[in-house]
Amino acid sequence: ALAQVKTIVFDKTGTLTQGVFQVTGVFPAEGFTEDTLLETAALAESWSSHPIAQSLRAAWGKPLDSGRTRQVHEEAGHGLTAQVDGVPVAAGNARLMEQQGVQIPQSSKPAEGATVVYLAINGAYAGFLQISDVEKPTSAQAIQSLKRQGIRTVMLTGDAKAAAHQVAQRLGLDDYHAQLLPGDKVEKLEQLLNAKAPNTTLAFVGDGINDAPVLRRADVGIAMGSLGSDAAIEAADVVLMDDDPAKLPLALRIARKCRRIVYQNIVFALAVKFLCLLLGAVGIANMWWAVFADVGVMVLAVLNATRMLRPVKPE
Repeated sequence: ALAQVKTIVFDKTGTLTQGVFQVTGVFPAEGFTEDTLLETAALAESWSSHPIAQSLRAAWGKPLDSGRTRQVHEEAGHGLTAQVDGVPVAAGNARLMEQQGVQIPQSSKPAEGATVVYLAINGAYAGFLQISDVEKPTSAQAIQSLKRQGIRTVMLTGDAKAAAHQVAQRLGLDDYHAQLLPGDKVEKLEQLLNAKAPNTTLAFVGDGINDAPVLRRADVGIAMGSLGSDAAIEAADVVLMDDDPAKLPLALRIARKCRRIVYQNIVFALAVKFLCLLLGAVGIANMWWAVFADVGVMVLAVLNATRMLRPVKPE
């Protein structure tokens, strides 16, 4: 299945990017301070293991009493709501603010392509935090190598369109789809599966727990083994143990080499056996021909298969 892949669909965070976020800007609304905004966001996210939550806690940089946070409810693809010191807090994207009935002022404009966490405290807009993520050093190299192999590359992400566009442009991806919830990713993958060429397969590469349904639905699911969640690894068919996207083109070359050797063995074995049958039918072949057609062909096929023991070199 991996040898027949012609389309590879990527998750963004933790797959093409390092998944290590840094808070690059704190922009409180009128009546709030930077410290209030950052501390409240860190407390609200104190129970979350998401990379963005970890970056918020790291930016606060002081000990957090997670006991101050209660009734945490995560909205997949949106953010979360919680009670911090008994006050309702919502931290997430613009869709979460809309869901909570919080109006984001027109003046609150983040930098182009930045990931943003908006904050609402007690139903009032409190400001936003600007967060940046960095592409993995080998991501662009991996995409270019896949393109040379004739692979179409697509990215699915829950991030804003501007952030997704910048990453797709820098890495040279063929297509991208942004602002997707986990359910939307499955739906988009279904569309890509229906649009693929006959006798080809589609692979999805992801690392998060939200990627598990998509990894299971793809023809070939590929998970990041180091940073990836257990659910993603369990759902995947292939695991990249060092999270290096450059290993993807290598995996494809290994799969194609394996398929070539299998086809060579099948064709060679059948050709020799049919030849011996024909020679036997006209009275030329003897018992030794039959032994060669059986045991000899098997030995040669095994020897040919041992070529897989020679490492396939990266580009």
